[in-house]
Amino acid sequence: MVHVYNCHPFASQHIVPTEQEPGLVCCGGGALFVVSAGGCKIEAYQMQEDQCPLICRFSTMGTVLSIQHSQTEAKLQNIPHEPDDFFVFPKHLELLGDDAKDCGISVSLEWTGMETEAKNNMGITYVLYRRFAPDFFQGCSVEETCLHSLQLHPMYTGNQDGTSDTKEPSCIFCFFSLPNAGYMYSLKSTVELISSYQYPEKTHHAVLCDQFLYALTRNALQCFSVRCSAVAARAEDPYIDTTMKACPPFTMEVCGLRIQLFIGLKSLCRDGNHIVLLTAADVESKEETERTARRTISRKTSVSSKPKEPNESGHGWNLYVINTVSTLQLYREMVEYSKRYGQTSPLSHNCLHLLSEAHLLLRAALLGQETSDKVQLQEAFKESCAHLGDCFSRLDKRDCHLALPYYKMSGLSVTEVIQRNVAMCSSTVSDYGSGFLFFLKHSLYEETMEELSEETANTVLDIFSKAEPGQLPHVVSSLFMMKANPGCVLAHLEQLEASGGPSVTLTLCKAAHALRLGDLQLYQQQMDRHAEMLQVYGFIDEPKLLLHGRGKAVVPTQLAQHLHDTQDGLLVAAVVALHENSKVKLEEADLFFQELCKDSVETQSSPQLLVDFWEALLVASSQEAIIHELLFRLTSVYIDRITRRDCSGIKALKTAEDLINSCSHYGLLFPWVSILTPTHFNIIHDHQEDLQKLQSLLCGPTLDVSSILPLLEQLPDTDNAGLSVHVLCATKLGQHESSIEWLLDRCPQAIIPYANHELQNDKLVNLLVKRFLLCQRIKTTHMLMMLALSSDHTLVVVAMELNPLEFLDLLPNDGTAHFFLPHLLECSQKNLLT
Repeated sequence: MVHVYNCHPFASQHIVPTEQEPGLVCCGGGALFVVSAGGCKIEAYQMQEDQCPLICRFSTMGTVLSIQHSQTEAKLQNIPHEPDDFFVFPKHLELLGDDAKDCGISVSLEWTGMETEAKNNMGITYVLYRRFAPDFFQGCSVEETCLHSLQLHPMYTGNQDGTSDTKEPSCIFCFFSLPNAGYMYSLKSTVELISSYQYPEKTHHAVLCDQFLYALTRNALQCFSVRCSAVAARAEDPYIDTTMKACPPFTMEVCGLRIQLFIGLKSLCRDGNHIVLLTAADVESKEETERTARRTISRKTSVSSKPKEPNESGHGWNLYVINTVSTLQLYREMVEYSKRYGQTSPLSHNCLHLLSEAHLLLRAALLGQETSDKVQLQEAFKESCAHLGDCFSRLDKRDCHLALPYYKMSGLSVTEVIQRNVAMCSSTVSDYGSGFLFFLKHSLYEETMEELSEETANTVLDIFSKAEPGQLPHVVSSLFMMKANPGCVLAHLEQLEASGGPSVTLTLCKAAHALRLGDLQLYQQQMDRHAEMLQVYGFIDEPKLLLHGRGKAVVPTQLAQHLHDTQDGLLVAAVVALHENSKVKLEEADLFFQELCKDSVETQSSPQLLVDFWEALLVASSQEAIIHELLFRLTSVYIDRITRRDCSGIKALKTAEDLINSCSHYGLLFPWVSILTPTHFNIIHDHQEDLQKLQSLLCGPTLDVSSILPLLEQLPDTDNAGLSVHVLCATKLGQHESSIEWLLDRCPQAIIPYANHELQNDKLVNLLVKRFLLCQRIKTTHMLMMLALSSDHTLVVVAMELNPLEFLDLLPNDGTAHFFLPHLLECSQKNLLT
């Protein structure tokens, strides 16, 4: 049985002045069609607020058995239906969706030939099959399983595409009823039972609309709530049921809003805000006669009574048009009604239930077509969200988290929400609800609120000190608590430490607020209490100690600025830990360091502290995408610094040797690279470090050289620094010939170390033969000794691989015989052995 509230959804009513007794009624499009009791005459009336003027009368060609209204025409049916002689009731059965095809009932379509019905577009879709069977052992009768009021109800919302000629319903509902129960299914995506109604008494007719379900009993018009708007809202808005938006669930139990008494109700129809009722009451009906007779027989007294004579006048009838109240008026009444429950029990189910029903009424009105009072409806909707937020903020149950989305939808500022809840707790002398605390924590941590005034911030401190003191370190670190009195904050933190013991995060919070007070001695005392590694864990626990904001609005804190000046190593390690624990993104860390160093003396786009962070993150990260991004960034910075040779005087946190020893992406320098650019190379120390780091990356296993080729265009090869980088890149790309040509022309002493390190087997022999021929180009005196040394090493390898004839063809015509003879002899001896 549903709970019935005594609301007033009906406003006024008046009688339609029909000439004859109505038999059937139908309404739609603002018009009322009345079929006379004889079934051959129809009267049409225009439904207005206080009267129904006649439009026309016309006769039909036969007896009208049923009448329905559509947007284009009123459809009449005069085909009689012969009832079956008996029924067989098997057990209960429900088939939904595609499973309904297995119900065993076949349906065929017959085209009527009307132009409005496209023959090719007609088809059959099975959506629902449900079979009811009376339980005779429980005293049920066959009449209790008689279905009535089958209705397919589409719901159209205001978010329709104006380019289309046809409207697509957002949701489709199927409703049907038994005398004692009604059922509403949703058919849009999946077939699902949405609501079931247990009527207070037997019904014989029901009508479903977007906001209500109207049901007729013998002597009452019943009005029930529906869940159409709850289903449609979720179909329209994907943000429903998130921390952004909420809506009462469609599984929430339905309720009765009103039971209005009438005499002899026969039929019901509805159009817009008009309800049409046909009443035909017997003066002494057959049922009343039988009831009177039973009462007479059951009497135990001997008083005799004379039975009544039936009134020959027979029947009395009326046709009513009832106007419903506006959505806003009914909403305000339900809110006032809920306040009565709230005064006696603020956490009562009835209070929350009524507010949820009122909220769904407003949703249904806003989801529907354009209305003249849409602005007022939207304001009422925000007010409804605020009321629901207040309800859920006081709850300690699992639904308390709903306070957050409802308060967000209300448009209230955080300050206003705090004031409402403080006032509620003061009036009821109770603790703050879990829902309010959840809203407050989420707003502070999500950083989507306005900056609080000093008074409100101090109020927040008092709230958490009483309700959740363990959250104080996180609360006071919020950007929006910056106006809180630092002395008051330290007092609360001292009280927390005294009650629960120190923690790293708490100590860092105290240090941060000591900085705000300008007490450097207290700051240093707090920082000295824990090792730097433990402090890193503290920053992981509360990142807002270092930075505020998200995305492109990252702002360093005062503590971060101070660490930049005093403990930049700790600052870099902390941000690396934040990134590796998914507390900050790479782009946000870049903005953080750029903002931190914007007032430094460095003129380049990548401050040294940012480069230190990239190098440290490269050591720690295991994500492939991050590693490749960092390698490209670091390579770009190294090349830019070597090219520009601007000296900032800022020393890096890690040297090239440190990185080679700690990071697998930095490789040991190849022997021939050290010949090209020795340690005492004529270059500034800072750039020597950058050069060695770049060379080490190129010697390492990870860097993809093809990705940095565009960067090499800005690096000239006029000196050995640029030459070493170009040769390294060419070597990693397999271009050994061009590399050796560069070395022959610029640094022949590196040829042999290069060949020993890079060339092997047949590839080595072929390249050395070509290099030996190229060595003959060296004619300058100061290179003759290098030529002799290079030729000697080359001939040792070539003599081991070629036969004597090939070796003789290789020898120059103008060479010195005693220089080549030992190698020719060795080649011949090797050939004889083989």
